[in-house]
Amino acid sequence: MGELANCPICNSLFVQTEIHDVCRECYKNEEKLFQKVYDFIRKRENRMAKMPEVVEATEVDEELISKWIRKGKLKVSNFPNLGYKCERCGTYIQKGKLCNSCTMGIKSALTKLEEEEAKKKEKSRRTYFHD
Repeated sequence: MGELANCPICNSLFVQTEIHDVCRECYKNEEKLFQKVYDFIRKRENRMAKMPEVVEATEVDEELISKWIRKGKLKVSNFPNLGYKCERCGTYIQKGKLCNSCTMGIKSALTKLEEEEAKKKEKSRRTYFHD
């Protein structure tokens, strides 16, 4: 069961569910825009289009197209140059929230931090005897 929320687009009250994050009217509008984007990218000559080209040709907001990719409504396996921005650096990605480079950087920083913490614990465990 959903919960009552205000539509982020028009501010009207609606029941928010996992499927619908906007009110019924805004959802209908999004569906029209989705069809416009899908009709554009499914043409053979446009299948390799990148996000800026799709946005320019369809006049549909990049954020909305990114939402459809994140939700799996637009299958990037069929459109290899489409993606959305990494939440950290802005590089275009096709899954997750971070690109591989940012993921590896964070993992590396965490590993380094864990090693430093282990060294600090080891130093604090040592007991020094003094005559």
